[in-house]
Amino acid sequence: MQRTAYDIIKRPIITEKSMAQAAEKKYVFEVAKDVNKIEIKKAVEQVFGVKVQKVNTMNVLGKMKRQGVHTGKRPDWKKAIVTLTADSKTIEFFDGMN
Repeated sequence: MQRTAYDIIKRPIITEKSMAQAAEKKYVFEVAKDVNKIEIKKAVEQVFGVKVQKVNTMNVLGKMKRQGVHTGKRPDWKKAIVTLTADSKTIEFFDGMN
């Protein structure tokens, strides 16, 4: 079964730090755990129509949570920081967030 670009990119990460990085053409996304940097690059270029220079990824461990005496753990997830080339257009989705 072939994955689509929308299966690879789950959602954008909207934080103060990621919005500050957007000014430098760096955008942060939550991605599927089993994808590699090449797949992420192709998916971002296909969905947003931009040129990707570099992709940095990191696995984020889920936090431990408790409710009363019961403890549990949030799921682990993967984060990708996508850097666009200097001549590439920006991703409009993030422009309205600043």
